[in-house]
Amino acid sequence: MRLELGNIYVKDVQFGAKTEFKDGIVYVNKEELIKELQDERLSKIDVDIVRPGDSVRICPVKDVLEPRVKVSGNGQVFPGFFGNAEVVGSGRTHVLKGMTVLTVGKIVGFQEGIIDMTGPGADYTPFSKTINLVILADKVEGLKQHEHEAAVRMAGLKATRYIAEVARNVEPDEIKVYETKPLAQQLNEYPELPKVAYVYMLQSQGLMHDTYLYGVDAKQILPTFIYPTEVMDGAIISGNCVSSCDKNTTFHHMNNPIIYDLYERHGKDYNFVGVICTNENVTLLDKERSSNFTAKLVEFLGVDGVIISEEGFGNPDADLIMNCRKISALGVKTVCVTDEYAGRDGASQSLADSHPSADAVVSGGNANEVITLPKLDRVIGYIDAVNVIAGGFDGSLAEDGSITVEIQAITGATNELGYNKMGALGF
Repeated sequence: MRLELGNIYVKDVQFGAKTEFKDGIVYVNKEELIKELQDERLSKIDVDIVRPGDSVRICPVKDVLEPRVKVSGNGQVFPGFFGNAEVVGSGRTHVLKGMTVLTVGKIVGFQEGIIDMTGPGADYTPFSKTINLVILADKVEGLKQHEHEAAVRMAGLKATRYIAEVARNVEPDEIKVYETKPLAQQLNEYPELPKVAYVYMLQSQGLMHDTYLYGVDAKQILPTFIYPTEVMDGAIISGNCVSSCDKNTTFHHMNNPIIYDLYERHGKDYNFVGVICTNENVTLLDKERSSNFTAKLVEFLGVDGVIISEEGFGNPDADLIMNCRKISALGVKTVCVTDEYAGRDGASQSLADSHPSADAVVSGGNANEVITLPKLDRVIGYIDAVNVIAGGFDGSLAEDGSITVEIQAITGATNELGYNKMGALGF
């Protein structure tokens, strides 16, 4: 599978009479976009633009997406939600780099997040450095939370596809090529290098803890093997409402730094053979089943090492350790990427499970670290959510407009795919 990513660097995003890309600027017809997003489940849709350095706080954040459009090759971006779930990851896809589509909605309240575009909070989220097209979507009276989540999720996907169309006929600033060959060929391509696979754990712990693979809720899958380039074309979509810093937004999936870093070192340090997608379940039987199948796939592949990342904390720690323990028992080296809560003083046990085989670990940092965010000039969304948001508490919002929260309340703060306040981690 060979995919060309044509990166088009966005200088600015502005509202205009026509939705188009011109001289490095994405122009958006606001009225046309809102019309595109109309949904009987939503009572109000509004669209705004924020830029790095703006004195703006966005809350409560649902998802973040990056505009991408397939120019050639099979299928289309976000397969399974659009089209016939044709396998993606080949041909060429154009990407609007430097901007996002960001959805806001008070869905669960305590499981959405905060993005500050300036100040100390901006240091903890990658989305303070992007130009964000913000979509605020309120529900109609009586709509259940999971229906609100579905409506906001679809609004984000539709808006992203709408914006991405402006990139279809634009000459990219750069073209990067990513290729993984069919397994038999890939395993033999670099015989002198260690063969490495990536075990990609997807959040699937019940209602509104959903991640979608080709439109299928991950809790309904058995572990499966995919090409890494499929992820770049939006084969994995965030649909969950777990704590803000614990969830991989759709943007994180499309820009998964573990996948990109493994490609960067492919043919040099490693032979990157592909991705095993697995889930994170609630019952012990389901955890055992999925970890058994994950280990079986690793054994089938005959790799020398794997990187395992988890999504979420607490309960998923058991899935992480099960995967690590069973894969290590096969004689395969493992590296675990964790999501840790060590208490505000950093002295508590940070993972709910452990095993001696987990002897190579990359930590996402301590999500219980406390930060005070000063008042900003403008809020998009509903600031009262910070008093109940995960990482906040009754009284988090002070009378002067400042906020005291744990960094888990900040979208992308301690992301277990390797994003944190220091940027992407290498492996």
